[in-house]
Amino acid sequence: MKLEEKSAGRIRVVHVPKTIDNDLDLPAHVDTFGFQTARHYGVEIVKNLMVDAETTSRWYFVIAMGRKAGHLALGIGKASGATLTLVPEEFGSDRASFKSIVDTLVGAIIKRLASGRRDGVAVIAEGVVLDIDPSDLASLQDVERDAHGNARIAEVDIGEILKKAVTERLKQFKIKPTIIAKNIGYELRCADPIPFDMEYTRDLGYCAAKYLLGGGDAVMVSMQGGHFVPIRFPELLDPETGRARIRLLDLASARYAIARRYMIRLRRDDFDDPHELAKFAAVCGISLEEFREQFAYLIGSEPPPLRLAGISAPDV
Repeated sequence: MKLEEKSAGRIRVVHVPKTIDNDLDLPAHVDTFGFQTARHYGVEIVKNLMVDAETTSRWYFVIAMGRKAGHLALGIGKASGATLTLVPEEFGSDRASFKSIVDTLVGAIIKRLASGRRDGVAVIAEGVVLDIDPSDLASLQDVERDAHGNARIAEVDIGEILKKAVTERLKQFKIKPTIIAKNIGYELRCADPIPFDMEYTRDLGYCAAKYLLGGGDAVMVSMQGGHFVPIRFPELLDPETGRARIRLLDLASARYAIARRYMIRLRRDDFDDPHELAKFAAVCGISLEEFREQFAYLIGSEPPPLRLAGISAPDV
């Protein structure tokens, strides 16, 4: 955008939607290129880790790319059937409490133990770290930053930080899990494209070149329903900040609601069922009331259950 502005018409500029984070402000059904390839290889990695986790009775904390949005983490976690996925959007626009992130993971481990399983895989978007209150992670203040002032997340070993914090929290209940932190980023970013992205980028590149040769300028190329749709640069900007708008996960969508119901984590209906809650408390060696006091706050931000229009069905 800045190049196009400074050139004042001497250089025509066309952009293509490239980011595996899938967070450009495109219509909800339009992916950025690279996203599907990254998800595909991420799913293969997580599926392998799930087998290893089960055979060795350990947990994996898998850190996936996604600075502001959790599209990639959720796409990997949901498709692979990971135990749970954490995305930046679920912790709200305010500074996230490090304790709430840790307790969400601890609650999942406890719930898994209550069902007789000592293993699990949590997929965590790297951007979750950006929502942590600085007072919780003072060391982040010294992290190297890029030219735009953003913390270089790769320099923050959030997996190891969470592993240590979760292990310490579980020690309070005399639970000693084996946790392995695994960062998957470059493996996904440098993978050969899958057929979807091969075809998609041919379309984008052809339309970009044809638009430029026809005298077009200052747009991002998009393919919508198989048709070329140019999006002018100003339409991509947030008028309040002057920066590009970010497409976040829609936590009110059916896609996310279904993902949450497949996850193994503490839910509102767990706290409505005394028998289920008693199992969790027993795993921790504390009373039901103590368990409720320590973990019930987590369900405050749980999205409402999925409702299908015109259909009356029990919550599952």
